[in-house]
Parts: sequence; C-alpha cells; structure tokens
Amino acid sequence: MDLIGFLPSFGNFFYTIAAFVVVLSVIVAVHEYGHYIVGRWSGIHADVFSIGFGPVLASRKDRRGTVWQVAAIPLGGYVKFAGDADAASGKDAGALSAMDEGARRRTMHGAPLWARSATVAAGPIFNFVFSFFVFAALMLVQGVAVDEPVVGEITSLPAQPFDLAQGDRILAIEGIETATLGDFLSAAESLPAEPVLNYRVERDGRVMQVSGPHPQPPLAGSVAMQSAAREARMQAGDVITAINGTPIATFRELRELVAQSGGAALDLTVWRDGNLLDLTLVPRSTDLPLPDGGFETRYLIGLTSGVVFAYDTRTPGVGEVAGMAATQIWRVLRTSVEGLYYMILGQISTCNLSSPIGIAEASAAMASDGLFELVWFIAVLSVAIGFLNLFPIPPLDGGHLVFYAYEAVMRRPAGDGAVRILMAIGLSLVLTLFAFALFTDLTC
Repeated sequence: MDLIGFLPSFGNFFYTIAAFVVVLSVIVAVHEYGHYIVGRWSGIHADVFSIGFGPVLASRKDRRGTVWQVAAIPLGGYVKFAGDADAASGKDAGALSAMDEGARRRTMHGAPLWARSATVAAGPIFNFVFSFFVFAALMLVQGVAVDEPVVGEITSLPAQPFDLAQGDRILAIEGIETATLGDFLSAAESLPAEPVLNYRVERDGRVMQVSGPHPQPPLAGSVAMQSAAREARMQAGDVITAINGTPIATFRELRELVAQSGGAALDLTVWRDGNLLDLTLVPRSTDLPLPDGGFETRYLIGLTSGVVFAYDTRTPGVGEVAGMAATQIWRVLRTSVEGLYYMILGQISTCNLSSPIGIAEASAAMASDGLFELVWFIAVLSVAIGFLNLFPIPPLDGGHLVFYAYEAVMRRPAGDGAVRILMAIGLSLVLTLFAFALFTDLTC
C-alpha cells in the first residue's frame, strides 16, 4: 500500500467527519434546547440533555438536576424528561405509578396537554427560528446590491484590452441602456458573444465610450456540492476559455454546450490566476427546482455565473431583512415538499435524497468554501431537519403531536398498547427511509 499517497485521502476523511459533526451538533443542540427550555418553562423536568447517542464522553449535572452530556455517536440527540423510559419518550409506568400528583406534574406524561404539546413542538420551531436569525444576520453582513450599475472592484479575467475602471457608472452596453443594475444583468443574454464590448459610462462627471468585458463571462461564481466541477477541483474565480477545443466568451455559451452534451465528457480549458489548466468533466443529470414550482431535469457541471465586478451594497432595514429571511425559509420548505412529492411520483430521481453520508460530504464542501457558506448551509439544513421532524410518524415530533391531537379530540390519551405498536411501526419506517437514503448515496 502506498501510505504516502493515502495520507491526503485519510486527512480528507477526517475533515469530512469533523465538518459533519460540527454541522449536525449545532442543529441538534438548537432542536433539543427548544424541547428542553419550553419543557422547563412548562414545569416539566429534564433528567438528561444529550448531544449524540451511545457511550457518554463527557457530562455534568446542573443545579436543577439535569445531566448535560456529549455521547459518542453524533447522529442526533435527545432530552429525556422525568417519567420517560427512554430517549424516545416512552412511558416509564413503574416510576410514574410510584409518584405523587406533584411529582407526576413534573413529568412529560403527567403534564397538561398544552405543556406536552408546546414542549414537543418547540424543537422544530426552534430550528426555524434559529434559521431565520442566521439568514437575517448573514444578509445584514453581506448587504444587498444597490440598484445602479456602478463598477466596484473588477474581477481578474484573462488579459483583455479593456479600460473600464472602478467607479464608472455604466449607462449603456452596445447601445442597450442600463439605467439600473437589473438592466445591466438582463442585457447579458442579448449581447454579442464577444469577450470585449463597447460601454458608455459616466466617469468623474463626463460621459465617455470605453471598452469592457462581457457582463457574463464564462466565470465560475460558485461550485455546487457533489457536482462534476467540484469533483474536478474547479474553484470560484476559474474562467473557462474553451470547451472541446472551441473558444467561448460567455457563460451562456458554456451553459448551452453543457446542456447539449447529453452527458458526454467535456474537455475544458480553464484559466486560473494566469495559468491554463486542462480538465475533463462529465455533466450530470440534475433535477432543478423552478421559480414557479416543480422541477426540470438538465445536464449540469455545477457552476454558477460569477460577476465581472463587485456591486455597491447597502444595509437592508429590519423589515426588509426579516422578509428576505422568511422568504428563504419558505423557499427551503417549498423545495423540500415538492422534491418529496415528485420523487414519490417518480418524476425526479431519488438521488436527491441524502443520508448522513451525503450531508457529511456537503458539510465538508461548504466548510472548504468558507465560513459564510458553512453557516448558510447550517441554516438551510436546520430548516430541513425541523420540517422532517414534523412528519406525522412516531417517534418523530410530528408523531407525538398526532397522539396529542387524538387526545384533544377524544378527551383521553391513546392506549399504551396502541402507542407502542405505532411507535414500532414508525421507527421501522424511519429506519427504512434512512437505509434507502444511505443506499442512494452509495449508488448514485
């Protein structure tokens, strides 16, 4: 065995595991803290707050008698309340029968219906609230683009004879007026596929004609997770100068040639920091959510278009950023629901389903892209996990809420025997879904 050659893969494996543990631990901690704190506010005592399952690595007991612990298997977590027989909140009938009325009130099973319902619902709700504030904070830090095409720092591109300068206000490109940044961006689709174009700009109070780059060059703005481009180790900032030996000057040409490939391998010439690289990529059939709902399947290599220059930004107001954060949460929820719906109908591939393996790979990819991307990914995944926990399947939170809804309607709790049977069925469904997701990650 070539041990020296194995070391990079060995290091990447532990990097992937570390990123996965960090991402999942944050989300689990938020979710379980929601259960814990609302339970405490509702008068329900927590015996154990655990991040992870299995052997305990570290623990301490607080002044309220709750044991806070970190366990060895980082695939979730739980809060074990007083009166629970296990981490899934099964009833400890023997312990409950030995309690007086006051002690039973401090258990999950002896608390009023409203307290139990609020405690269970708090986990997913805290996931959503956490994501809302993370999205809002990131949007405040990043800012939003000012709606006027003023040239900021110009992106490094292959040497071209253009003299567009930072601070120029772009008035028109090839005669197409660009009063707003939106006009500038939309003009890209109708402009000639040339690397250098004619600009009319305002500079220091004077209007002049200058040459400048195409607004949408074949520049990689970002590299998607689990994509052909990421597998080929492409980076944000790379410029594709040719495909299969044919020079290209715009991202539109790149998109069209990839779409027409039919999944055949493409030989790319890539410019990176003044050097030319030869890469071979195989476009992948990908199911993409559409803006108005639904999905379409296209061949992609996993690149988004970069910008030729930085845009001026402004700090959004509180109301504006709250609306943007809520819209992002809604977008994640809608895409998740539609994705499941179309997978069930067989209209999109089940390869869109991810197990912990896929999540671990995505976590490592986002961590390597930077802190902003990693935190954004954590917020997206927190929404998805909060949504998943609301499925009406025991032992998920949604399953417990179904039992409580039955109790509210029938004026009596579901029988212990029926609950045990439904919990066993639900656990089997969850494990089957987990195994299926693992299978798709290994075979797709």
